[in-house]
Amino acid sequence: MAGTLKRLAGPLALTTTLTTNIFNQASALIVSEINHIHVVNKTGAAATFSLWLGATGANAAGTEVWSAQSVGANAVYDWYGRLFMASTDFLVGGASANTTLTITIEGQQNAA
Repeated sequence: MAGTLKRLAGPLALTTTLTTNIFNQASALIVSEINHIHVVNKTGAAATFSLWLGATGANAAGTEVWSAQSVGANAVYDWYGRLFMASTDFLVGGASANTTLTITIEGQQNAA
């Protein structure tokens, strides 16, 4: 899949609401490929984040992509890979501490 590389979401401060919609592209004509997720902890205490792949505002059991992933104090977490998302997919999540972690998502988008 060769598309235009771009920032798909963020920077966005994660809240303790674990059902926050972090990323969705609404066009049925586009498939998004997430290649990089970057999470920054801007505080002096470790914190965790969780992400689910599913419906809007939902974090149903069995749809976890990351669960209580720890990010050390004043540290970063980087993931590189391939996560394909259709227009019906939502990346939903949050953090253990309000606005402690900031997430940025990069990837590419292609015609479906």
